[in-house]
Order: sequence, then structure tokens, then C-alpha cells
Amino acid sequence: MDVWRYYAITHANHVVCDPTSPERLDELVALLELPANAVVWEAAPGKGELLIRLVERFGSVATGVDLSPFEIVVARERAAARVPEARIDLIEGDAAQHMPPPGSADLAVCLGASWIWGGHRGTLRALREIVRPSGLVLVGEPYWKREPDPEYLALEKLDAASISTLAGNADIAREEGLTLLYAMPSSDADWDGYVFPQLHAAERFAAEHPDDPDVPDLLTRTRREIDAYLRWGRDTLGWCIYLFRTPA
Repeated sequence: MDVWRYYAITHANHVVCDPTSPERLDELVALLELPANAVVWEAAPGKGELLIRLVERFGSVATGVDLSPFEIVVARERAAARVPEARIDLIEGDAAQHMPPPGSADLAVCLGASWIWGGHRGTLRALREIVRPSGLVLVGEPYWKREPDPEYLALEKLDAASISTLAGNADIAREEGLTLLYAMPSSDADWDGYVFPQLHAAERFAAEHPDDPDVPDLLTRTRREIDAYLRWGRDTLGWCIYLFRTPA
């Protein structure tokens, strides 16, 4: 099954495609305190919710680049409906190939897609490069709450060493010259509100489209991931949004 179709189906009812809530996203937007017309660039914006909220609140000049041909359509539709006169550009493509010039952004964002640059450290380096001095870098990154079970790692095809701890992610940013301004770890409720709607959406799609050839793969993968979440993930894997400032 095409990976982007899988995510489009399982995340069909999500406002935010990460383990956080719309209410906490509002809290985050308020913390940013961007100046009017601030330049914002986001890798993998999904449905574009954060960019749209920044435009609504601050009048930001926003760009988002996402590989999903499904989510970029949703993001464009939402932007057209809510901020039709805004300067917001939503591009389908590889964010690493569509980066703005160095020092041109006031805020650079990557929430949950650090694989684009090979992990947390690579993402911080890439985003820092495009942000002006004393600008802002916002990233969402997983972390281990406890030592992961080998069976969980094998099932999810995860390398334990590729994920750090809550503090370890902040330490990596400090090593890269960034100053931590805020951290917003996801709660169990945030995680549940992200994970279980995926199961509901997949099961509903399967019931409504029983002849769709992707249904077997859709259900197999979704049910496997829910089982892993219930058995291990909920107590093992965390996720946190970190806000950093670049050097002056």
C-alpha cells in the first residue's frame, strides 16, 4: 500500500498529525510571539494547521513543503478557506530540496519528520542554517521514556540508538549551539488522541470500502501498530515539541 495513502486514510480525522492537541498547538503559537510578517518555513506541515494558525495570529509569510500528495491538497484547501488573502505557499516535494536561503527565516519548523535529514541532530543543523541570528527553531522529536523492549523494537523496526531521551534531545541541540526556550512533552491523552483515531478511521474505511485492494494491508498495519502501542509504546515512547533560539 502506498505509504502516503495509508497516512491519508488513517489521519483523515486529525486536525494535527502529531501526538499533540489543537489546544496545545494554540498554547505553542502564543509562545512564539512572532512579529508581523515574520517569515516561517516548515518541513512536512501535513494538513498545514500550524502554518495556518501562525498566519491567522501573526500575519506570517509562510511556506510548507510536504511529500504527501494527499495532505498537501488538504492543506491548500484549508488555507484557501481560512486565510484566502495570506502569503502562504504549500509545495509538494522533498523539504530538503526546497529549503530557503540561509538566514532568511524567522522561524523554521519540523514536527515529527526528522528522518528528512537523518535524525534530530541533522534536522537541527539544517533548520539553524536557514534561520536568522536570534531566530527560532521548532522541532517535534520522539524520546525514550524507558528502555525499549527488544520485541517492540523488532516489531516497529526501530533502532534504540537512533532515539534519545527527553533531556538527551535538548543536550544535542545545546551541542549544536541552540538555546532551549521551551519544551512541551506530549501527555498520555495527547498520544491516545493521536493513535486511536487512526484505528477508528482505518476500520471505518474498510467497512465502507470492502472491495478496495488496499484494505487488507491497511487493516494489518493499523491493527499491528495499535497492538504495539497498547503493549509497549504507550509506556515506552514519548514525543516532545522543543523550541530553540539560534545564536545572535
